[in-house]
Amino acid sequence: MDHSKQVLVVDDSRVSRLMAHQFILSKHAGWQVTEAATGEEALEKAQALTPYLILLDVNMPGMGGVAAAEQLRALYPQTHIFLVTANVQNAIRHRASELKVGFMEKPITETRIHQLIDTLDA
Repeated sequence: MDHSKQVLVVDDSRVSRLMAHQFILSKHAGWQVTEAATGEEALEKAQALTPYLILLDVNMPGMGGVAAAEQLRALYPQTHIFLVTANVQNAIRHRASELKVGFMEKPITETRIHQLIDTLDA
């Protein structure tokens, strides 16, 4: 049975958020997906959720995904956190590894989202 899990999708692009939202629900219809447009908003919304999974865009106005990941990792050590970016430089991958967060390449596709979710429960 698919227990309701809280997912936070953080991206300054509304289209990217909507796509990720739809792809998550296409695999897990019972999950609750919350969207945020900035790192600051992500921190605020996460407090009410205790998220199972957080997808964080790296490049956003204000607090970017890496800075938000640092704070969210400290607050939610058990949460699955992934940086999502088209910028696949080694520096970003290395920082993700240091923070003990995952990494997902953009563009967000249904296949990538489903593969990522499959790894969480493996």
